Amino acid sequence: MDGKLIIFSAPSGAGKTTIVRHLLKHFPELEFSVSACSRQPRDGEMHGRDYYFLSVDDFRSRIDAGEFVEWEEVYPGLYYGTLWSELRRIWANGHHVMFDVDVKGGLNLKKKFPDSSLAVFVMPPSIDVLRERLLCRGTETEESISVRVGKALEELAFAPQFDYILTNNQVETAFAEAEQLVEKFLKT
Repeated sequence: MDGKLIIFSAPSGAGKTTIVRHLLKHFPELEFSVSACSRQPRDGEMHGRDYYFLSVDDFRSRIDAGEFVEWEEVYPGLYYGTLWSELRRIWANGHHVMFDVDVKGGLNLKKKFPDSSLAVFVMPPSIDVLRERLLCRGTETEESISVRVGKALEELAFAPQFDYILTNNQVETAFAEAEQLVEKFLKT
């Protein structure tokens, strides 16, 4: 039998990646699903560890071949998705799958695996805090931050469709809440 899926989604800058990394250290039975994308790697990112970096043409041909569990054109010409091969790899290792995906990707996974997944929406304390977090990264231009904040406003509307909304006001509290959610889900 296949394992469970734990899905963390949020607007960019809400803290989902920090929470997911914490959970992966805390629960050895979880394994991270490496997403595929059509963007260029950022400094320090590695193919196969952070993402599977594919060209737009390769990504589209894999869509046509049915290799994706879910995929989304997140921004024009910028694709992200989950390869079936990732789920098979993780399940073959006897682990449950941990996802750190965009909001639409998270909902698509939940729809595909309604009975074996936990979908958590990480809510930022406010849009102002979200903007500040993106600025503090130092990896974004003012223009790209404006685009991400605009997208975040749209994504917040999807929060009620998730199994649980975790507001990330303070990271240690968010860690504890996430641990409780995952522990309870894995026991069911």
